[in-house]
Amino acid sequence: MTKIRQPIVTVCGHVDHGKTSILDKIRGTSVQEGEAGGITQKISFTSLTKEVIQKRAGDVLESFKIPLEIPGFLFIDTPGHAAFTNLRKRGGSLADIAVLVVDVNEGIKPQTQEVLQILKINKVPFIIALNKVDNIFGWQVGRGVDEQIVRVKENFEEKFYTFVGALNSFKFNAELYNKVKDFTKEVAVVPCSAKTGQGIPEILAMLVALSQKFLQKRIEVKSQGRGVILEVKKEKSMSYLECILYDGVLGDKDEIAIANFNGMIVSKIRNMSVALQLNKGFKSVKKVEAAAGLRVQIISKEEILPGMPFAVVGENLKDIEKEFSKELEEEIKTDEEGIVVKADSLGSLEALLVLLKQKQIRVIKAGIGGITKKDIYQAGANPEEDRVILGFNVEVEEGVEYDKKKIKILTNPVVYKIIEDFEEWKQLKLKDIEKAKLDELTSLCKIEILDFVFRNSNPAVFGVKVLGGILKQGIELINSQNKKIARVKSLQEEKNNIREAGVGKEIAISLPGVNFERELEVGQKLYSNLSETQFRKFKDNKELLKNDEKKVLMEIAEIKRKVEGVWGV
Repeated sequence: MTKIRQPIVTVCGHVDHGKTSILDKIRGTSVQEGEAGGITQKISFTSLTKEVIQKRAGDVLESFKIPLEIPGFLFIDTPGHAAFTNLRKRGGSLADIAVLVVDVNEGIKPQTQEVLQILKINKVPFIIALNKVDNIFGWQVGRGVDEQIVRVKENFEEKFYTFVGALNSFKFNAELYNKVKDFTKEVAVVPCSAKTGQGIPEILAMLVALSQKFLQKRIEVKSQGRGVILEVKKEKSMSYLECILYDGVLGDKDEIAIANFNGMIVSKIRNMSVALQLNKGFKSVKKVEAAAGLRVQIISKEEILPGMPFAVVGENLKDIEKEFSKELEEEIKTDEEGIVVKADSLGSLEALLVLLKQKQIRVIKAGIGGITKKDIYQAGANPEEDRVILGFNVEVEEGVEYDKKKIKILTNPVVYKIIEDFEEWKQLKLKDIEKAKLDELTSLCKIEILDFVFRNSNPAVFGVKVLGGILKQGIELINSQNKKIARVKSLQEEKNNIREAGVGKEIAISLPGVNFERELEVGQKLYSNLSETQFRKFKDNKELLKNDEKKVLMEIAEIKRKVEGVWGV
């Protein structure tokens, strides 16, 4: 008979929706209260044996006639900010099944959207824990939905069906767990409360049912030990790997190969300990079978990157190396041009790249760890609109300096927020670039001649007021009959030379080759001269122009069309 392992379950969802609190209730512990600001700071493993599941959910399993065949569950509580993106192995998610925790009163939030996208990409089966039902006004603890008074039941149903409708937009159909007819077509939703414990046995029962129905092949144990490094932790002078063994067996005398961007690292194990059930710490072991949460100390001093796969070394070292190389190549595909991306682990990086690809955002360089000098150089060599570095859950390394005007660094511990910030930045950047290009064309301006003539000719020097746009040195001026007057030689404001003057300014200008008395008069309006190409460029980028500039543009077009009827059309 084929041996099956514990399915690996990840608890995920929007920050503050109660992931850790749900897990606390499942394992009967209280990690959440001790976390900084109530947000999970570290990944923790929770091993639940068959006996514990039977004790917690036996009655529900019996009422649904679900036999308990799996040896237990290995739960992973991920930091909310990571949205379990670092839980990856070759061919998909490290998690076999997921519990998506959603606050019944808040519904789908941006991080929930992100998780739904990743669940869909990785084809991970999941159930939804609709948490905080006890916060619905009038909800009676200990009673199911159908046992609530009419008003409360209607309130719940309104929230539930709004949520189900929102899920539909992600191409997921959902139904209450006790009304699901086909688990391949509908996501089971369990109303629950991490506070009162309502719905926890039902969550466990649904996970058992789904695992046994759909994961049999996936959770078959193969011989070779395989796993994923989740975190590299340092304590005093020691560093150890926090990892998941998802297949096979690992012994403390084994050699393991760990993937790396420069080939792979092969090392013997110094010692290892396994996560105890119900999150009660770790104990040293000589041998461990999948699935298990482990702390492993290795002999090698080389830098290990989070999210990297590892395998027990047998006679197939070359095969392992090929496999690792193929995996990294598949997961980190970059483009010939684009932005620079860094993340805290291989899985996080890959998830970020997938989400960026969906938005058609190109990436020229992607890596794991803090933002380095090399990343700054790469970004600096990019075209202006791509001089940006996105850092998911990482920061700029100490001592790394850069020109903040030239390079934009956007860091965030939430994937959707980084992408949102980048899209916003890019939009503004492209507008700035376009605006700079328009400024290079010429400048739109309209001026009025004032009653101050300082010199009649060679050059003519007189006072003007800027009525619209910007008057710049070197601009060619025309009158309202489209007659070319001259190019502005210089501008003066209170006897100081200036290069340009904006709306409302009264200044002196000098025009060579003009005789003021013969060609100009006080009160006359002059305009900057535009070619048809320049006019069309301004017209195409109208949204970048100020209102006064738009007005000047249309007046210039009218002047030109008096002479040429179809000018600029």
